Amino acid sequence: MSPLTPRETLITNPLTTDSQAYPHPSRRTVVYGRHGMVATAEPQAAAAGLRILQQGGNAIDAAIATAAALTVVEPTSNGLGSDAFAIVWSQGKIYGLNSSGPAPRGLTREWVRAQGHDTMPAKGWCTVTVPGAPAAWATLTERFGNLSLAENLNPAVQLARDGYPVAPTVAYFWNRGFQQYKETLTDPEYNEWFRIFAPNGRAPHAGEIWRSPGHADSLQQIGETNANAYYHGALAAQIAQFARETGGVITQEDLARYQPEWVDPLSVDYHGYQVWELPPNGQGLIALMALKMLEGLNPATEAERIHYQIEAIKLGFADALQYLTDPRHMPYPAKDFLSDSYIAQRRSLIGPEAQIRNAGVPKPGGTVYIATADGEGNMVSYIQSNYAGFGSGLVVPETGISLQNRGSLFSLDESHPNALEPGKRPFHTIIPGFLTHNGVPIGPFGVMGGFMQPQGHVQIMSRVLEDHMNPQAALDAPRFHWQEGNQVVVEHTMPAAIIEDLISRGHEVTITEEHGPFGRGEIIWKDPEGVLVGGTEPRADGTIAAY
Repeated sequence: MSPLTPRETLITNPLTTDSQAYPHPSRRTVVYGRHGMVATAEPQAAAAGLRILQQGGNAIDAAIATAAALTVVEPTSNGLGSDAFAIVWSQGKIYGLNSSGPAPRGLTREWVRAQGHDTMPAKGWCTVTVPGAPAAWATLTERFGNLSLAENLNPAVQLARDGYPVAPTVAYFWNRGFQQYKETLTDPEYNEWFRIFAPNGRAPHAGEIWRSPGHADSLQQIGETNANAYYHGALAAQIAQFARETGGVITQEDLARYQPEWVDPLSVDYHGYQVWELPPNGQGLIALMALKMLEGLNPATEAERIHYQIEAIKLGFADALQYLTDPRHMPYPAKDFLSDSYIAQRRSLIGPEAQIRNAGVPKPGGTVYIATADGEGNMVSYIQSNYAGFGSGLVVPETGISLQNRGSLFSLDESHPNALEPGKRPFHTIIPGFLTHNGVPIGPFGVMGGFMQPQGHVQIMSRVLEDHMNPQAALDAPRFHWQEGNQVVVEHTMPAAIIEDLISRGHEVTITEEHGPFGRGEIIWKDPEGVLVGGTEPRADGTIAAY
């Protein structure tokens, strides 16, 4: 059967029964717009993006403004020391940007072991790779923007300098981070974290005003110099000086050599549509592998469909954790994992029971997500992250720059493709997604949340393309999160009959009312008449700003 039109398939009435297919944690409906739309998990960041759209910026400008604002209003997930990835639709073409940074020259396996570690630690200088997010903002602005980087960052500068009331979900994770850090980050190099993020000896409460003047100054320097200050100027010098004084190895030379990389997104067909992800070192390949495996299966029930999804995701992760890293160091190119023959081989392993999965041999033959769109036809799927919460716990004094801990995903096993090496990018969890139909853009989507991200992509695409749910209904529907082995966590809103079926198949199911394990997503679709249709995450303070 030929695929349905985008309107029939994707843009359903939010008040019809499709949006009530499951009990879910919100009763929101989709949001419509015509001239521009921003969807993200924090209202003040979405407002920053909308402000830029209304000042003449396009979707790319709005994504940058929102991303910069999120470093201020959601520091629990990202900051000025983050990495970033983006998929951009502009002028009838899709583009991919990998703005993840490599290990500094001095970050070697031997050096990490000399610090007393047998495996990569979770915090501290051993985990800090070169940040890529400021370079992403400058690169995207230069190629696609209507406005200057300074104009795009101005809303974030004002938020940091004037202060803002902390959102409830952010306050929850802020306090959780503080409770952990006060017990574990006791060395002097972490003092700045507590000075900046716990100025009253605690995390800010929901609704409390929080300011970061140093963060505002850094954003202003980045904007005025098109990020040159961060990689070649005063901010680079401050980062390097802080490292020298506190035992780190990142240098001004490491920062000066950094450049984002334009990449060609990968896609697979799924129910007549094309689902796009970026190639490694990100984990988008897992979502594409799983969707391609699922395309060849015909579940008889909803429970069986979810079982197949879990098993396909496990197979994708088994390969990813064995092989995925900086593509220059992978033993097989990404395309081999998506070949028809290899996918058929992996699909054949999926049966009626839950299984522990191992990697195959594909021989040839704490994150923030933003979706934006404008009236010119531009659309952006953008994601940036410090990785785990606030990142490494290291904050460069007087700058507000919280450095990521992406390096913690490296391996110290020299035989592993993802082994730590200077100049190498680690396996990365953050992935933006995009959907098209026969060369026509439908729109950006994403689900943030570490290793939940490809699992969220698979579940959202299934809801949209198989159940014909509108964006909000697809985000509202209950999710599962495969953890390891046969262990699966499901939301308490998952129907009991499905949970019982999964247990009967050998899945070790835990039911929870917590939203944290299931990620936070955003979607913007464009219908055939150019109307923008957005859904936002009910498990956070998600907001869609539109006009």
